[in-house]
Amino acid sequence: MYKKLFSQTLIYGLSNVLVRVFPFILTPMLVRTFGPAKYSIYADFYSAAGILSVLLTHGMETTFFRFFQKFKDKEIKQNTVYFTSFTSVLIVSLLFLIFGILARHFLATAFKHPDEVVFLVWFLFILAADAISAVPFAKLRIQNRSLYFASLKILNSVTMFFSTILLIFWIPKQIENGGIGAAFFSKVYNFDYGIGYAFAANLFASIITFIALIPTMLDGKYTFDFSLWKKMLIYAWPITIAGLAGIVNETMDRQFIKYLLPEGVAEIQMGIYSAVYKIATFITLFKTAYLLGVEPFFFSHAGEKNSGKTYATLMKYYAIFSAVILLFLVANLDWIGRLYIRNSDYWEGFPVVPILLIGSTFLGIYLNLSIWYKLSDNTHYGAIISGIGALITVVLNFIGLKYTDLGYWACAIATFISYLTMMLISYFWGQKLYPIPYNYRKLIFYIGGSSLLSLIAYYCSNQMYVRILIGNILFFLFIYLTLKIEQKDIEVLKKKFFQLKTHKKEN
Repeated sequence: MYKKLFSQTLIYGLSNVLVRVFPFILTPMLVRTFGPAKYSIYADFYSAAGILSVLLTHGMETTFFRFFQKFKDKEIKQNTVYFTSFTSVLIVSLLFLIFGILARHFLATAFKHPDEVVFLVWFLFILAADAISAVPFAKLRIQNRSLYFASLKILNSVTMFFSTILLIFWIPKQIENGGIGAAFFSKVYNFDYGIGYAFAANLFASIITFIALIPTMLDGKYTFDFSLWKKMLIYAWPITIAGLAGIVNETMDRQFIKYLLPEGVAEIQMGIYSAVYKIATFITLFKTAYLLGVEPFFFSHAGEKNSGKTYATLMKYYAIFSAVILLFLVANLDWIGRLYIRNSDYWEGFPVVPILLIGSTFLGIYLNLSIWYKLSDNTHYGAIISGIGALITVVLNFIGLKYTDLGYWACAIATFISYLTMMLISYFWGQKLYPIPYNYRKLIFYIGGSSLLSLIAYYCSNQMYVRILIGNILFFLFIYLTLKIEQKDIEVLKKKFFQLKTHKKEN
């Protein structure tokens, strides 16, 4: 059981790392070329992408998992579940695309980018294509076709990366130096688009991935069940609300910056904040990889005799790895940040990163805890918890940005408090309604201890080298204590490993 979960998570994890590595490499290239004000255009569009993606998919990925498992050994019914959820997303996405194109000038003006109508149209197609692909990707996951899933995700990322390099860096260089294809490129290339060509690259990648997914999309006999669809919507709407609230917490702070800070200041603040926020990608990588592998696992093992104990064990190890990653990143933030973002115009944003990293760690724990309301078909609890988090985010962002001089610090603090609150509510509520025997003392030590040591490590001194030294001392101390605490479990794992090794040699 654990072996299968580990192999699935490893594949998803490696693919997720590769998928994220290319955008991660791309960010410092973009921020070196474009200042905070120009980079903010890119950040602004993608901060709105999350909330639109949630609306377009309207919870059908998780709903598909849940209903697919309800009809085990009933292939015809599972086929109906797939096409019903896929059709729902397809129709919503096509309607969104048509409306968006017709209202493109109005939307661009309302979004405070009246001169970027072309980028907006490209962006609408990206969102629609990615949304329509969501349920087929979920189908690959539930069929345990992790290698194919990973291949398509990597294809998307690689295509986007090299297309961006081509459009933003290589072609302009050929035109300026009279290089390969300069005469042709000079006729079709528009230098005024600048960072906007990143949207064109993304669109091309989304189209390639969409085409590659067509066999999966159309695999099976098409059947749409209206009565089943209504039941799926009842299950899905709280997930959608929870997803919207979650996106408000994750990305909508950029929109608050745009609309609440003075023009000119807002663009620079958004550009800096969005760039340094990328450093939290390390935590996000681990969280996303784990959840991609574990969510189908949770559903498929629901109701088994020792499932609660299994979930608790998985949570403990997730907490350990999250805590270690968090403390390592904060301890070495100064050199990692400067190595990653070479443009010194962005460095003033580094001090806010530890707060964002801790908040992201809390979010990962919350998402693991959220399995209680998904397994018990009480997804409305998730909507309530995420709604509370979103309310905290909105109120604190509004007050902090409008009535104080905190700037993006207000956004980071709001994120921190919001995720902490959601994590605590989910834990205590879940233990009452769907008890899972978590070792809360260890969870407090790993997550709380790592968070506290991270704050001490970074804010203990104004000197960079002092911070790095103290931070790494605390990091290795934390590793030592963790190994001592988990010594018994480590010994058990060693015995199992050697037994397995001996058994293989004998065979």
